Amino acid sequence: MSDTLVRLASQLAEDVVAAMDEMGDDRFFAEVAQVISASSQSLEEAFLTEVRIRLTEKQARAYLARRLAEFRARRAPMTDG
Repeated sequence: MSDTLVRLASQLAEDVVAAMDEMGDDRFFAEVAQVISASSQSLEEAFLTEVRIRLTEKQARAYLARRLAEFRARRAPMTDG
């Protein structure tokens, strides 16, 4: 893939994921992909890959934060109130 294609797909994915968070619409990326597909299958595929990467990373970070919080809660000294 060309550098331009990857750069554009990455920037668009970043903006769309931010918009999804703001709008509370976890399928908005599919609408954007449909718009892209009318003109460029290559950009659509690169965009969808970039979106999946970002969404998966968000999921993994949420899991990490949750598990770490659970671990720390178990290790915290018990205090009598």
